[in-house]
Amino acid sequence: MSVAVESRSQSQSRSQSQLSLTEQAYRDLLDRLVTLQIPPGAPINDVHVAAELRVGRTPVREALKRLEAERLVVSYPRRGTFATEVQITDLGYLTEVRQRLEPLAASMAARRASPVHKAALTDLLDELDDADGADVDELIRLDMRVHRALYAATSNPFLEDTLVRYDNLATRIWCLFLDRLPGLAGHVGEHGPMVRAVLAGEEDQAAVLAAEHVTGFEAAIRALL
Repeated sequence: MSVAVESRSQSQSRSQSQLSLTEQAYRDLLDRLVTLQIPPGAPINDVHVAAELRVGRTPVREALKRLEAERLVVSYPRRGTFATEVQITDLGYLTEVRQRLEPLAASMAARRASPVHKAALTDLLDELDDADGADVDELIRLDMRVHRALYAATSNPFLEDTLVRYDNLATRIWCLFLDRLPGLAGHVGEHGPMVRAVLAGEEDQAAVLAAEHVTGFEAAIRALL
């Protein structure tokens, strides 16, 4: 191997490692921001996060840039980076978008789901059937995993990426009211019929159930305001 080729290979290896570390930092921060383990308005110190995750500051900074584009953090010159506030006024805007896109995604998933997607959804369906025995933390993450599996089943990466971002923002609002929302297991369990419709290829029914779920989510939050 020539020096030039070896140098290029080493550079590519470092680039792949950097991407992996950035993704690690992104996923960790994303989980904590969405579930409000990092409270709205809280400062995020890249030095502390890097030390906690045992990575360099560069991957953390790259992760924070991505999270800022997704409206989960905000950076101010000379002040630092902070978790964004959860604005209840955003609920209506999120619902307007999700009422259009969630039924579309459910319908597309029913039409396009591959055997791999269906296997993942079937496994999640088993968990949904046992949701009554899950604690709050497990229910939140189950809800997120179901949504992501449905989005992935659309086989449309642009729609999937868009819906994941909106679902993250909606979940933050949900987490803000967790201690006051009754029937959390029932809310998560609502996904069961929708997943069954997707697995059965029932496009129209899957879309109807997705729309009802989004509407019910907003109604439950507004009832507490």
